[in-house]
Amino acid sequence: MSNFLSNYWWILAIVLPLIFSKFILRVLFGMVIVPENRIGLVTKKFVLFGSEKSLPDGRIIATKGEAGFQAKTLAPGLYWMMWPWQYSIDMAAFTIIPEGKIGLVLSKDGAEIPTGRILAQKVASDNFQDATMFLDNGGQKGRQSAFITTGSYRINTYLFEVVMTDQIVIHENMVGIVTAMDGEPIPIGQIAGKFVDNHNNFQDFDQFLKNGGNRGLQPQVMLAGSYYINAWAVQIEETPMTDVPIGYVGVVISYIGEDGKDVTGDSFKHGNIVSKGQRGVWMEPFGPGKYALNKYTTKLEPVPTTNLVLNWANARSESHNLDKNLSTITVRSKDGFPFNLDVAQIIHVPANEAPKVIARFGSMSNLVSQVLEPTIGNYFRNSAQDSDVISFLSTRKERQESAKNHIKIVLDEYNVNAVDTLIGDIVPPDSLMKTLTDRKIAEEEQKTYQTQKMAQEQRQGMEKETAIADMQKEIVKASQSVEIAQRTADATVKKAEGDATSLKLNVNAEAEATKMRANAEAEATKARAAAQAEATKLNASAEAEKISKTGIAEAEKIMAIGKSTAEAYELQVKAMGGDNFTKYKITEEIGKGNIKIIPDLIVNGGNGTEGSLNGLMGLQLLEMIQKKAKDNEA
Repeated sequence: MSNFLSNYWWILAIVLPLIFSKFILRVLFGMVIVPENRIGLVTKKFVLFGSEKSLPDGRIIATKGEAGFQAKTLAPGLYWMMWPWQYSIDMAAFTIIPEGKIGLVLSKDGAEIPTGRILAQKVASDNFQDATMFLDNGGQKGRQSAFITTGSYRINTYLFEVVMTDQIVIHENMVGIVTAMDGEPIPIGQIAGKFVDNHNNFQDFDQFLKNGGNRGLQPQVMLAGSYYINAWAVQIEETPMTDVPIGYVGVVISYIGEDGKDVTGDSFKHGNIVSKGQRGVWMEPFGPGKYALNKYTTKLEPVPTTNLVLNWANARSESHNLDKNLSTITVRSKDGFPFNLDVAQIIHVPANEAPKVIARFGSMSNLVSQVLEPTIGNYFRNSAQDSDVISFLSTRKERQESAKNHIKIVLDEYNVNAVDTLIGDIVPPDSLMKTLTDRKIAEEEQKTYQTQKMAQEQRQGMEKETAIADMQKEIVKASQSVEIAQRTADATVKKAEGDATSLKLNVNAEAEATKMRANAEAEATKARAAAQAEATKLNASAEAEKISKTGIAEAEKIMAIGKSTAEAYELQVKAMGGDNFTKYKITEEIGKGNIKIIPDLIVNGGNGTEGSLNGLMGLQLLEMIQKKAKDNEA
């Protein structure tokens, strides 16, 4: 220690006098030095002179030299006569509000805020840097409507407390919905305050109050940007802008404003449609675009203006979701069968008729549930009860057209255009479907059998023609035989008219029989080629016809032979005489039997001459009989 003092005694020689001199100056002359980055907060301990020795009741800040916290602060610099036994000086830093922040001010002293208000009105005070001016101008204690922005301030923290908060930022495609925390009460019958101008987007809240602004929900909204907003005075809710997509119009329903006069006239009696700015449904809808609307004071009901498809089907729903609660329609037919059918309805709402639709129903979903769903469902249920399932299925096109016309008439009354009505899948009961399927299969099989029968008949015809062609040779041969027979018969007739006639009839009968047999064979061939069920019948018929024709031919042959024989006998009788013909036939019959009635050698037992003559006659007669027999055999 002795070494330190011996080495640095000269430093102590300089510092100690300075310390003692500052202390001496503070004590003797009341000198106070306030640094350049500080302010001096003064507390007066007592009053030596003057009548104002104590503060009025309820006050904590002295403005007239009373004892206590002083309103006046010491700026950076040198001050005298601030004796330490009378004044206490606290060095406080400047109040600095950084970028993007604001300072909300709470006053600890001042006049009382009027009843019904929560914020103190703004008074001149050099941004709260002059406490004396603030209090002398009637500044009120409590939360202030005014605030301080970015910068450095000499704030008397004995009087003011500064709370920093963020700037309000409304982002792109968003809107700020404003609720005022102070102001006049909202008029009776309204849900939002009246429209007030000249407050710079609620940044000058004191001006908002002076202009008669109402506390509560405000009709104005704030667009994208940064704002200095007193969070004690105004609350901001950021919400997306209202979007009306392409293919839609937005029907505006305003919950605020004066009651307007209906502009639709006497023809529309389903709600009031008013002019823009009035309470009710606005006559002019918004087109596609984005709009800064207050969702609490205004509702935008989207209405599609393109063709809208609604499906009554369990498995299908459109992107607009208006048909999400619609399902397949179940109906019951006249004959008691329940069945399901899918229906699609296409509608169109004209843009100028959209406000009337919303005024009547409130929304497009209500239009679907209150009109379209019962109208279409009941129509098809009633239609099905007038018909059986089969007729309903077979007249689908006509019923679809009828439904379209009926629904169009109904929707015209609701300012909606019915574009088309389409019947989709129809699902009859399984039992009935099986019956219909079996019936259809039977019908198709019958057609198949008919086709096969026609094919078989064509094949039979072809085989018949083939058989006829194959038999042509026989026919030609038979024809030649007939001609030969005819020529032979002619020769025979010339020789003997009876034999010729007989042979002619015989040949004709044989030719006819041959022709009939050929026809019978052709028919038999045709019958064999037919279907198995027809084959037996055709064979039997052909056989019967063959037997019949053969019998007829045989009968005709016998008749012809008999006739020709009779005619030959008649001619022979005429030629030979009755007795001679009789003897001749007897002899002929004996000759056919090869009976020898005359011996080869005749023994003459009597007269020689007579016996020899009789023997020669016998031999001649025998030769004639044998020759006739040979001719007959040939």
